[in-house]
Amino acid sequence: MSQPVVRDDPEAPEHGLRRVMGPKLLLLFIVGDILGTGVYALTGQVAGEVGGAAWAPFLVAFAVATLTAFSYLELVTKYPHAAGAALYTHKAFGIHFLTFVVAFMVMSSGITSASTASNAFAGFLSDGFGLGLDAGSGGRLALALAFMALVAVVNFRGVGESVKANVVLTLVELSGLLLVIFVGLWGMSQGRADFSRVVVFESPDEKSAFLAVTAATTLAFFAMVGFEDSVNMAEECQHPVRDFPRMMIAGLSVTGLIYVLVAITAVALVPVGNLVDESRGSALTQVVAAGAPGVPFDTLFPFIGMFAVANSALINMLMASRLLYGMANQGVLPRAFGRVHPTRRTPWVSILVTTAISFGLIVYVVQAQATEQGASAVALLGGTTSLLLLVVFAIVNVALLVLRRQHVEHAHFRTWTPLAVLGAVTCAYLAGPWARSEAQQGQYRIAGALLLVGIVLSGVTYLYNRAVRHRTIGFEDVEALDEHRPEGPVPKR
Repeated sequence: MSQPVVRDDPEAPEHGLRRVMGPKLLLLFIVGDILGTGVYALTGQVAGEVGGAAWAPFLVAFAVATLTAFSYLELVTKYPHAAGAALYTHKAFGIHFLTFVVAFMVMSSGITSASTASNAFAGFLSDGFGLGLDAGSGGRLALALAFMALVAVVNFRGVGESVKANVVLTLVELSGLLLVIFVGLWGMSQGRADFSRVVVFESPDEKSAFLAVTAATTLAFFAMVGFEDSVNMAEECQHPVRDFPRMMIAGLSVTGLIYVLVAITAVALVPVGNLVDESRGSALTQVVAAGAPGVPFDTLFPFIGMFAVANSALINMLMASRLLYGMANQGVLPRAFGRVHPTRRTPWVSILVTTAISFGLIVYVVQAQATEQGASAVALLGGTTSLLLLVVFAIVNVALLVLRRQHVEHAHFRTWTPLAVLGAVTCAYLAGPWARSEAQQGQYRIAGALLLVGIVLSGVTYLYNRAVRHRTIGFEDVEALDEHRPEGPVPKR
């Protein structure tokens, strides 16, 4: 259905990045980009929406993510110096406001994802040290905020990115999920697993199977995001057109298979009612304890979980602060956001702003969780991440169809047109309110509030530029949005 149109040139351009990644290293990098907070934090909530059929939403999320991945593969090999969704949107439509909205939504998704990780981290910390902190409690809130403050400090000091380090982090994250699967197999051999529960469908709101699965898929989709960031490594692949499409699909398939097996194992070992009950501990910690009682896996697993979600939080806050810096550098947000610390060379104002937003989100969702009608904090924030990215992915799929009119001379991957159409339709459908339960509708309030903040800041910046600087500034170099090494103390413009 999809194939490269011609062979690619393995040689790096004269001033390009070194092509150091072969297919095996690239596969590990892609898997590491996708693995993270989602499956560690949301398995119980997904099971709560559909009962024992918790594997189905992860399977549907894998299918939807794969459709959009095909579009990203064509776009990133067609425009290899890409800044992701914002660049594709700008090239396709040339509307500055739309480009800003897409860029701000991507940035916001990084903050909501990191905030999800901070809540999950607090839960794993409570499990690991036996603190017994209830969801929605002041103690859980304090831990989540303290963790996010620590992430900001690390971000401020500067984070050096390394492919080899990513491989190590990926292996640690992967080990935790393989441990869950291994424990499931062991529990089955000992007669502790009840696989009859895996085919039992239950909806707490008595919705139809279709509506319940789509509601759960909007949560499970959070576990599949990350592939859109890995396309930035295409320039460093030895044979990008040949290897990247194969490894991207293989990476999605590997993570999708692991997620399905983890969901099956969780439901087979622990009743769904217990998985959803956060007072009993994190869902996967319960699974490990139930599958191998007497073996200290359950004491080890929370620390693996902490490591996995901490890595995810740091990566997302790094992305969010640098993207905010990039938008300030473009002149579409206040120039102060682009200030760089004179010695650390990090965008300290953007770090403070993104951290303050994450604090507000964490406090809001933890307080909501403390009420009788409140939804799970990780479900609210993780679902908001999915909502924001589903809208972005729908736009990217449409952008691909528009950009088919632009031809380039170099080799690039080409996907089957119906896949892009189906990707746009499915992402748009899953972003709608009809695809969410009543408890999930709060995701729109969070996403809307974040987007409103961005639009107001952008509007104030526009008026200031017109009234004081007597010039209209919009996106001119969208590729600079992904700048990770600020070069000056103030924005260039």
